[in-house]
Amino acid sequence: MRTIETPEEIEIIKAVENETYYPVEGQEKLKIEAMLKSAAKKTSERLSKQKKITLSLLESDIDRLKAVAMNEGMPYEVYIAHVIHKITTGQIRAV
Repeated sequence: MRTIETPEEIEIIKAVENETYYPVEGQEKLKIEAMLKSAAKKTSERLSKQKKITLSLLESDIDRLKAVAMNEGMPYEVYIAHVIHKITTGQIRAV
């Protein structure tokens, strides 16, 4: 049985105990659900948009990329996109 509450859960518990908590219902709930669904859809669309590019690389670099990608369990094109994404989002630094 789980007994540790998050700060958010503690706030809800206190609000229920103080009778200041109220669930969202009816039109307000529908409005919030529609807003969240719209935001999720827009985020999904934005994140899934891809653009194809042509890139010339040294054959030896491609061979090494293929080997590394195989060790990671993915096609080398996907691996290249994965590394570029990590660089552009600051997860790894380009030299």
